[in-house]
Amino acid sequence: MSLLEEIRAKAAAKCPAVVLPEGTEERTLKAIKGIVTNKLARPILLGDVGAVKDMAAKVGADLTGAEIVDPAKAPYFDDYVQAFYEMRKDKGVDLDKAKKSMLDPLFFASMMVKMGQADGEVAGAENTTGNVLRPALQIIKTAPGIPAVSGSFIMIVPNCEYGDAGTFVFADCAVTIDPKPEELAAFAKASVITATELCGMKDPKVGMLSFSTKGSASHAMVDKVVEATRIAKEKYPELKVDGELQFDAAIVPSVGASKAPGSDIAGKANVLIFPDINAGNIGYKLVQRTAKAEAIGPLLQGLAKPVNDLSRGCSVTDVENVVAIVAVRA
Repeated sequence: MSLLEEIRAKAAAKCPAVVLPEGTEERTLKAIKGIVTNKLARPILLGDVGAVKDMAAKVGADLTGAEIVDPAKAPYFDDYVQAFYEMRKDKGVDLDKAKKSMLDPLFFASMMVKMGQADGEVAGAENTTGNVLRPALQIIKTAPGIPAVSGSFIMIVPNCEYGDAGTFVFADCAVTIDPKPEELAAFAKASVITATELCGMKDPKVGMLSFSTKGSASHAMVDKVVEATRIAKEKYPELKVDGELQFDAAIVPSVGASKAPGSDIAGKANVLIFPDINAGNIGYKLVQRTAKAEAIGPLLQGLAKPVNDLSRGCSVTDVENVVAIVAVRA
């Protein structure tokens, strides 16, 4: 059974409520049948009921088993407006702005998750990552002890002896352009949660990556990773983490033993934290294309409740799989 098949099976065992705010988006509508048939989640579509049904009919989508909620007509709309106002009044939000925000399906969806009327959210087929993240950060906020959101990829490399039998978690590849040391440390914590919850890793080992290994080079960019490693060890003592490590020193046992003798992580890392989004984004695509790896993601990490972004180039199957991932995390 592949990892995605395992994730879908775990989702079916839970079948939580997942809200999809892009209620008239074609691929989202077409994914409903698979979501319901495979019991991946109980889908909630947002939008004008007539408009959602008309679009479903137009694209030949079966919405049997899905709930459709029109934010403007929801019985709890006024409660959501008041709740958002209370959350954001110190940021200059008045009741009129709160009402306008709750009429936005992305904001309404995040409030549904916050208020427990949905267990998770999936969006991004027609919205940017920033648009998806903004309401989630304002309403759901980050998880306790994790001050920053990151985007990870599960990388499954065929015929690979490194990592966890060829499986790795890479972060941050999608969200924070130039993270501070404390953010890199938070990415390590969040990525270990991803590794255990979704990959089933029994022994996650975190390598904090750099172009230097244990002082082999001197530069402010190296200092950032050294400080991030210190913070991670201090703030999250349960983590198995070491750095700074070059990529080969992190995953290849012979290189790790040579460049970082005495390290329990060097040569054994399966969770890799990149120093910035340049390295992370290039790194995952390089492995995906040249090593023919399966790249599952980006997976948003660090929020208090599960929200996940979709690529705007996603397929119907991608929507189903991301719903399954959010369901497992719910």
